[in-house]
Amino acid sequence: MEDATDAGIYARESTYLDRYVQLGAASGRVLSVSFPTTPDADAEDEHPVLEEIFEYLDGLEEVDFDDIQIALTVPTDQRAVLEQVREIPYGDQVSVEALARMTPELDPEDEDDIILVRTALDENPTPLLIPDHRVRDGPSAAPPTVEQKLRSLEEL
Repeated sequence: MEDATDAGIYARESTYLDRYVQLGAASGRVLSVSFPTTPDADAEDEHPVLEEIFEYLDGLEEVDFDDIQIALTVPTDQRAVLEQVREIPYGDQVSVEALARMTPELDPEDEDDIILVRTALDENPTPLLIPDHRVRDGPSAAPPTVEQKLRSLEEL
């Protein structure tokens, strides 16, 4: 995903998710991932990140998305949480409390820090690439049906 000419909206229908996977990209980075029932009218269907996502959704191999650059346009404290979510391996789950413990500067005993973790998960601009579905008791930025299918795919 190093080609700066990839700016735009890309979408492809997933029969597994019963929706489209849509991503926004610019300057070699993914800005957003969403799961609409109808894609943007001007969305194209060919992009390297979509290829990786569909390899993942096919379930033929574990895909970790480590090579994908994400442009996180969220507050710094939320970025720290989401960067830790990205470290949760395929097929593993953590709790919100464990995620707070994993995130530098956060205290899992502090209710404000737990709220911060939940807010970061809920406002995740790139669900799936930042796999918030691996946080078992937290919100996901993906629709509930998509979140459940992603968990099922990874046997969580």
